[in-house]
Amino acid sequence: MNDSEPLNLQRRRVLMGMGAAGVALAGSALSCPAMAAAPAQVTEAPSSEKTEDRHDFHGVHQAGIVTPRPASGMLVSFDVLASDREDLERLFRTLNERIAFLMKGGPVAQIDPKLPPPDSGILGPNVTPDNLTITVSVGESLFDERFGLADAKPKRLIRMVGFPNDALDADCCHGDLSLQFCSNTTDTNIHALRDIVKNLPDLLLVRWKQEGSVPPQAPAKPGVPAQSARNFLGFRDGSANPNSNDDKAMDSIVWVQPGSDEPAWAAHGSYQAVRIIRNFVERWDRTPLQEQESIIGRVKTTGAPMGAQRESEVPDYHKDPEGKLTKLDAHIRLANPRTAASQANLILRRPFNYSNGVNKNGQLDMGLLFICYQADLEKGFITVQNRLNGEPLEEYLKPVGGGYFFTLPGVTGDKDFIGRSLLNATQPKTSA
Repeated sequence: MNDSEPLNLQRRRVLMGMGAAGVALAGSALSCPAMAAAPAQVTEAPSSEKTEDRHDFHGVHQAGIVTPRPASGMLVSFDVLASDREDLERLFRTLNERIAFLMKGGPVAQIDPKLPPPDSGILGPNVTPDNLTITVSVGESLFDERFGLADAKPKRLIRMVGFPNDALDADCCHGDLSLQFCSNTTDTNIHALRDIVKNLPDLLLVRWKQEGSVPPQAPAKPGVPAQSARNFLGFRDGSANPNSNDDKAMDSIVWVQPGSDEPAWAAHGSYQAVRIIRNFVERWDRTPLQEQESIIGRVKTTGAPMGAQRESEVPDYHKDPEGKLTKLDAHIRLANPRTAASQANLILRRPFNYSNGVNKNGQLDMGLLFICYQADLEKGFITVQNRLNGEPLEEYLKPVGGGYFFTLPGVTGDKDFIGRSLLNATQPKTSA
């Protein structure tokens, strides 16, 4: 062995060690998530696999009623500016065209850049459906002398009047027409509203608007019933809602049936009741938990009726005639006494939470955008609300707006359009 051999051997070992370390470092880089994908940038758009979700526009009934409620909702009321029946038909046909496109999605038309763009662009050059539904309803005021519709007015459609606890703001009530927007995201609803306003500037004027949201829930575990979302009082809102997947129940509770005492054109439509209900959350948050639960009639953490374990359990008031478990004036007991007679008063609720900032007195302006559907407005919402008049919960609530509307029947095919059955039922008679 010559003198240089130990040095060369030592050098080889060092180099081999560096190589092994390099391989180890490379392997760790490949296995480390932080190195595998660069961290998202602060302005990078959130990602979602749901942007292509869509509902059918065509159907016997309009979408957005028994359709599962997504995270974002908005109710917009309009005054109709049409001056005659021809304009009114143009309004309905244009609504039909725009809603069909917005619910399906697709590329935005390209035009001469010297002209105003055909789309707001807030969803980009390709409009995604994003689970959007737009539900069209008409108010009592549309059936005045302007369009010759008076004889076709739905039998129970009236102008909403105040209940004892209401403080209704005239600027947030009523309307000739309402559009309910529901989708996965607020921007999709706003995009759809701006599209409709842009395409009908001479026929529609926004009267009032209320946006709302529903907090997403973690997926239910196997064998465990899905739970309702919570409102801004912290209680689950939607407990004991009728089963929207039960067609027989929906025919009885929600949809006007052919052959009923309603005008024939109204079959497959529904009555829509809307209420903007402010919650006095500061006062509520200072109220003891046991009092909150007593007022509502449910356990706050689980949503279960008093004395029960699960939200889905049905309270048995026959076993509690004196209200020792569920007080006689508890919200859930007044709203649905669960008698044979009260079965005729069931409604399908579709509520959203809203937050409108801060009032001048520094209190949070937030509450519930309450929307419900029923085949009979008098037996449904109006009867239920009359039972609730004077309930203890009124100390924490103040309805400030809303209205009653009739949701038009669905569009059954390409030759049909929204509002067609109403217009056909009121065609002016011509002399032979």
